[in-house]
Amino acid sequence: MNAGQQVLEYDVVVVGAGAVGENAAERAGRAGLSVAIVEDELVGGECSYWACMPSKALLRPGAVLAAARAVPGASEAVTGGLDVAAVLARRDKFTSDWDDAGQVRWLEKAGIALVRGRVRFTGPRELVLVPDPASPEAEPVGTVLRARRAVVVATGSDPLIPPVPGLVESEPWTSREATSAEVVPGSLAIIGGGVVACELAVAYTDLGAAVTVLVRGDRLLDRLEPFAAQEVEESLVELGVDVRFGVEATRAAREDGRTSLDLSTGGTPVAHQVLVATGRRPRTSDLGLDVLGLEPGAALTVDDAMEVVGAEGGWLFAAGDVTGRTATTHQGKYDARVAGDVVAARFSQAAGSPEAVAGAAEAERAAGPWTRYRATADHAAVPQAAFTRPEVSTVGLTEQAARDAGLTVRVLRHAIGSVSGASVAADGYRGTAQFVLDDARGVVVGATFTGPDAAELLHAATIAVVAEAPLDRLWHAVPAYPTVSEVWLRLLEAAGL
Repeated sequence: MNAGQQVLEYDVVVVGAGAVGENAAERAGRAGLSVAIVEDELVGGECSYWACMPSKALLRPGAVLAAARAVPGASEAVTGGLDVAAVLARRDKFTSDWDDAGQVRWLEKAGIALVRGRVRFTGPRELVLVPDPASPEAEPVGTVLRARRAVVVATGSDPLIPPVPGLVESEPWTSREATSAEVVPGSLAIIGGGVVACELAVAYTDLGAAVTVLVRGDRLLDRLEPFAAQEVEESLVELGVDVRFGVEATRAAREDGRTSLDLSTGGTPVAHQVLVATGRRPRTSDLGLDVLGLEPGAALTVDDAMEVVGAEGGWLFAAGDVTGRTATTHQGKYDARVAGDVVAARFSQAAGSPEAVAGAAEAERAAGPWTRYRATADHAAVPQAAFTRPEVSTVGLTEQAARDAGLTVRVLRHAIGSVSGASVAADGYRGTAQFVLDDARGVVVGATFTGPDAAELLHAATIAVVAEAPLDRLWHAVPAYPTVSEVWLRLLEAAGL
């Protein structure tokens, strides 16, 4: 250490102040450990400012308008389209105009120290602040951060830009620019076919852009059930989106405010803006992982206690996108709660914390699956919602994944529009509910729902999958009438109950 170099020392240092890092920090600090969280951008992270919240704020007005148009008596009151300026203004409120003062106040209330700046590992439990022009409020460069007990990495992920000649030079959008845009382009070409691509295709079509979606494969949403992907594709086409499959951009060029894309199948679509939504990579390339014997740029592999595999000494943990294990905010927050609880249990007594819970360390050491100290749900009970139109929500295993796992699979499927609650909700309600059963055990191992507000059906299915509730017990869970949830009864009847 250089003479005069500032040293900040805490029991726990969390790198990354997004939703995942905040959860890990708060849980670790519950038992009296001193905790600092490091952030080089906005406290609250990707979800708060450039992903979950602003994207859903952009999508919700169009969904509400579609819902009103599906109900006679309300549809007659709908005389126009969206007020684009009002939609963007409401989006800005959800991001607090990209001001993190409210999130900083939360950290202060929780007793978590905030260190502004970018850090790099210099050794076990030690990091140093490095130059970062984007963080004018950062602590002085060279400031050392030491963790007496543990470090939790929650740095998230960055969007991938495919190596297409001319694409970077054409200044494409990623999800960040798309969710924070102040002007709606007249036309938008989206490269990709996953959740981000499909959601933003809906949002920008609603806002008045002419949207083209370019998909390398032969279907959208290739990690979800094929029937759900098909329903989303049909809906996008009905909305006026030009969806093209089996195509790749081979060259891009920007001129006079438009970008042209040469395609592998021929043709050169031209759009005012290009959005790249082709996946993300863990944000680890500049963390100094090599000094820990880990690979820069690679995901931090963790066990179910969220301890990083390959880091000696049991002090390094990670959660969220940076692990390559989860790709949603809610699941990353779950992993963060596990990481924080494990850190608190392992180290609070060693730190001499008077608030340490008696027996916590012993409980953590003896922990098995489905305890608060092990992220068991990551393996077979991950929920996800795509706020497309129709919405798609899913939890657990797809049919193919269940078969690949060697389960005795039975699939139950029902048209949600046939239940009374759906007919009340909307004329011409379209949607599907599917259960994937492990028939040998008589339990639901996967569920998928499509349709308006299908995400609201998800949590009951998540509970069923996590609890491994037997079908004959689920039969006694009576759905209220008339609700869309009646589809549960129809599916259980299809199972023979």
